[in-house]
Amino acid sequence: MAGEVADALHARAQTGDRDALAELFALFRPRLRSMLQLRMDPRLRRRVDPSDVLQETFLEASNRLDRYLEEQRMPLFLWVRFLASQKLLEAHRRHLGAQRRDARREVRLHAGPEASSLSIAQHLMGHFTSPTQGVRRMEIRQKLERTLEAMDPIDREVLTLRHFEELSNNEVAAVLDLTKAGASRRYLRALKRLRAIVTGDLGLLGGSA
Repeated sequence: MAGEVADALHARAQTGDRDALAELFALFRPRLRSMLQLRMDPRLRRRVDPSDVLQETFLEASNRLDRYLEEQRMPLFLWVRFLASQKLLEAHRRHLGAQRRDARREVRLHAGPEASSLSIAQHLMGHFTSPTQGVRRMEIRQKLERTLEAMDPIDREVLTLRHFEELSNNEVAAVLDLTKAGASRRYLRALKRLRAIVTGDLGLLGGSA
């Protein structure tokens, strides 16, 4: 039923119905909020609430819907996600300015600000389903950070998009302007490096390309 409702809303949005866009945005909101929280610089969290970024994103989407419908360069969700990532990037630059990480680390504009190795590692650790001694958890997190930091930035971005944002391989390829085979290959390579650390500790990661 939920899928049928979403399909009906998509069909209405394709006609320029902004009420349908608002309802779709409400469905997108949890995934968009998770994306923002993962990619938001810790220093920015003290100044900007993800809800404010989402409100700006919806207003932008509503204002630009007609242009989107004329061009249709990407699926609607990816377009809204792109707008949200751009609003987050603007917030980073507006509030942090020169304090922001090197712009070269923003791997692809469509992906948005890069999630830090620390942020990814913390999210990975949050997937543990049973208690672990504090010292052991710290050791694993530090190993994860070092491994993530040593990865090719695009491999790390593919992992973030697939594992945390739950985008499909085709969506990742579209966001990062990669071939489908290239996106899949990078994902498997990133998973292989992390599995060497975490498989023995509750099988943290899983999935296929």
